[in-house]
Amino acid sequence: MKGRTIALDHINGREAAAILVNGKLDDLLIDAPDRPRPGTIFRGICDRPLKGQGGMMLRLPDGDTAFLRQGRGLKPGQAMLVQVTGYADEGKAVPVTDRVLFKSRYAIVTPGKPGLNVSRQISDDEERDRILEIAHEAHEGTHGVILRSSCADAPEDEIADDILAMNSLADAVLTDAEGKEPAVLTEGDAPHILAWREWTAPTDVVTDAGCFEALGVLDQLDRLDSAHVPLSDGSMYIEATRALVAVDVNTGNDTSPAAALKANLAASRALPRALRLRGLGGQIAVDFVSMSKAHRKQVEQSLRAAFKADPIETSLVGWTQMGLFELQRKRERLPLKGTL
Repeated sequence: MKGRTIALDHINGREAAAILVNGKLDDLLIDAPDRPRPGTIFRGICDRPLKGQGGMMLRLPDGDTAFLRQGRGLKPGQAMLVQVTGYADEGKAVPVTDRVLFKSRYAIVTPGKPGLNVSRQISDDEERDRILEIAHEAHEGTHGVILRSSCADAPEDEIADDILAMNSLADAVLTDAEGKEPAVLTEGDAPHILAWREWTAPTDVVTDAGCFEALGVLDQLDRLDSAHVPLSDGSMYIEATRALVAVDVNTGNDTSPAAALKANLAASRALPRALRLRGLGGQIAVDFVSMSKAHRKQVEQSLRAAFKADPIETSLVGWTQMGLFELQRKRERLPLKGTL
């Protein structure tokens, strides 16, 4: 199977979306109906400050709690809008931010930050001018708007409709911000909508029931149960603990002088996809094959290039004194192991 294919189906009754590149599973979204989705907007009620961390605990509907990292100036009992940024570890509060965004396929509306901005990925001046002209005509109100890279060559009416829809949603949510009780003001996008919103490159879309099995998605998911990840040179093992995700890179049977560097570069290229499909985030420690310090920069450059194309925010922290490489990755998804 050549090219890109988006498959929309269900797994064990849960809505799911997958994208395949030349038949190989590249990304996967699975709904978690028992938890707030990232992007969900709540009216939260400030509960108690965490002075040592500078944060604030908030009350959410149904007895849930949320943690806001920057809670200075807030008082218990105060109502405020917060948006879910990711999934919490079991037993922990839902992570939220007070920087609420309204995001769709073409536009991101930013309340409190006025102005029209076009994605830097759109470099053609004529196309940027066309998109800005559409935005000026469609945009009303005081909110800011960011025009996403997917606007490039997109139909004028679709961009305008997206801006109007996000503006209307922002107005509706902001007018309901005040209140004495916590409430859900808008749900985060489910996998099928999220796939439409984020996977904007030209693709074939398959929506037939059972398409996951027909396209081989289920077989590839079964293989993700294993910690072993085969590479073009060597292999790596990815294992999640409660504290962190450990990655161990091996050369295999190759004993040549260049084996270590080849295996480490292959692992660097494969790591974003491997983490993405397994839904792993948080603190990640990579134990690369022992190599000379002169090769570390080359491996780090390969890592930066690989994660630059990854949709999940990841910070490359750097090398530890023991020679491990540390990363910090946003928990936007639930771990695949245990979810299914």
